[in-house]
Amino acid sequence: MSSSATDILDQLSSREIEVLGHLAEGLTYSSIARRMQLSPHTVDTYLRRIRGKAGVSNRAHLMILALQATRRDDLWPRGN
Repeated sequence: MSSSATDILDQLSSREIEVLGHLAEGLTYSSIARRMQLSPHTVDTYLRRIRGKAGVSNRAHLMILALQATRRDDLWPRGN
């Protein structure tokens, strides 16, 4: 992972990183909301904040960031 991606991920809250992890699994906004017991609007808010912090403007770049986040061993406990 590039250092800039690491810097971006370090700025995210644990809930934002959790949302990114679910996005990397291929879940829809509604599915993420159900899994996290949130409204779809809240998931959308998290993702807008992530896009703002990361400086990305489209879903493709957001997915790249999500996939990079799932590679960080310190963020994802083994066996989950």
